[in-house]
Amino acid sequence: MTDRAFAVVRAGALTSVQDRGRSGHAHLGVPRSGALDRPASGLANRLVGNRPDAAVLETTLNGCAVRPRCAVTVAVTGAPCAVTLDGRPAAWGAPVRVAAGAVLELGPAVRGVRSYLAFAGGVAAEPVLGSRSTDLLSGLGPAPLTDGAVLPLGGVTGAPVYADALPWQGPPGELVLRVGPGPRADWFTGRALRTLVTATYRVSSASNRIGLRTEGPALERAVHAELPSEGMVLGAVQVPPDGRPVVFLADHPTTGGYPVIGVVREPDLAAAAQAAPGTPVRFVPAGRR
Repeated sequence: MTDRAFAVVRAGALTSVQDRGRSGHAHLGVPRSGALDRPASGLANRLVGNRPDAAVLETTLNGCAVRPRCAVTVAVTGAPCAVTLDGRPAAWGAPVRVAAGAVLELGPAVRGVRSYLAFAGGVAAEPVLGSRSTDLLSGLGPAPLTDGAVLPLGGVTGAPVYADALPWQGPPGELVLRVGPGPRADWFTGRALRTLVTATYRVSSASNRIGLRTEGPALERAVHAELPSEGMVLGAVQVPPDGRPVVFLADHPTTGGYPVIGVVREPDLAAAAQAAPGTPVRFVPAGRR
C-alpha cells in the first residue's frame, strides 16, 4: 500500500470534500460553496504544511473514519471531537503521523457541528470550475463520501507546524450575527425590523450547508406582492412565507424569490457553521456586538 490515497471506512452522517470554493461563477448560477468554517479548515491545512486552499474533509456531527494507503500527516480542527488511531487516542488540533493501513477515526462532535480533517498534500479530487468542493445544491464537485470510497491525495508541499496554542474560537454558546440592511428591508413592517434585532431565535434542526434556519418570532411583511427572483449573496437573511429568517450559507442558491431583510457580515458565518440545533441566535445591527 504505497499509493497516495485513502479509503473511507465510515463516511458518517455527511462528510464532504471542501476547499475555499469556486468564486466568480454566481452569474452562471453557481454558488461559491467551500468549507463552512473557513478559519478551521485553513488552520487544519496550516498544521500539516498545506496551502490554505488545499482540499480537506468536512464532517457533520458524528465524524468519520479513514484508512490512508500511505504514511501521511493529518490534523483535525473545527468542532472538538475524540480522535483515535487504530483505537488509541490521538491529538486533536495538532499534526499526527498516520502509518499506511492504520485507521484514523474522528468521533462525534463534543461541541459544535463540523470538524475538519486535513491530509498533508490535500485531497486531490478532480476540480470542477477551479474547486474541489462538494456543492450539495448544484451537485458540482465530488459526491459526499460513502463507505468504501477511495480518494487520491496530492503531493506534500510543506512541513507540519506544531503550536502550543491554536488561533481558533470554539463553537458558540450563543450565536451573535451582525446584520446590515437588506435590499428588501422596506417590504417589512417597522415592528418586524425591530423584532429582528431584539428577539432571540434558535438554530433549527432543519439547518444545512445551504442555510441556517431559525425558530422564533415571525417577521411581518408590509408588502405582500409576489417578488420576482433576484440575486442572492452569502449571508443574505431571506424570509420565507413562515416569517422565520434563514441565513444563506456556502451552498446557497444564487437567486431567490423571497425578500431579503438583511445581510450578515461574512466573518460571522464561521460561527454559524458550528452552531448546533437549539443554539440561541441574536441578530444585532452591524457595528454593534
